[in-house]
Amino acid sequence: MKIEKITNMKWLNIFNVSYKNKKGQDSNWTFASRKQNPVLGEELKPDAVVIVPIHKTPEGDKLVLIKEFRIPLGDYEYGFPAGLIENENNVDSAKRELFEETGLNLTKIIHVSPPCVSSAGLSDESVVYVICECEGTINKDNLEENEDITANSMNLKDLKNLYKSGSKLSAKCVPFLMTFIMNGKIEFNMIPWAKI
Repeated sequence: MKIEKITNMKWLNIFNVSYKNKKGQDSNWTFASRKQNPVLGEELKPDAVVIVPIHKTPEGDKLVLIKEFRIPLGDYEYGFPAGLIENENNVDSAKRELFEETGLNLTKIIHVSPPCVSSAGLSDESVVYVICECEGTINKDNLEENEDITANSMNLKDLKNLYKSGSKLSAKCVPFLMTFIMNGKIEFNMIPWAKI
């Protein structure tokens, strides 16, 4: 396989791969990467962290979702706080991103997933999920200049309404929403893999 870099940008680049398919025919595949020089087949090292935050409140546990304007959609998307890992470990990145995007403080780690691929047909990007508890008051004081984000601390009724609303939902949060809605509570000890 041969990789050719098509673009030279800071955050994301396009690459073309020339390869032989399973029939021995010459083929090409174009993909995006956050890496300047990706190596196909290498061990996954997460590019980003996705935070699945349970907000501990006097009214009970709530799930924190953000509503963020996404340029490629030209619209808002509901999803979890997330961001690139910046020369730090996964948990420190989760603490930083959660605080920046919501104003909340991470107080307890429930589970950190192994690296997971985001969209293998389009990119080599991988993420880790950090499932956690958090406390504090939601605010926008630490957002970056170009971020258009509103954080929401949502109870089960809010999650059901959002799920049925027709709003754009991140594929990364839908399995969690479905699990909580089907089980009738926002709780992680009911999810077997959370205890791994």
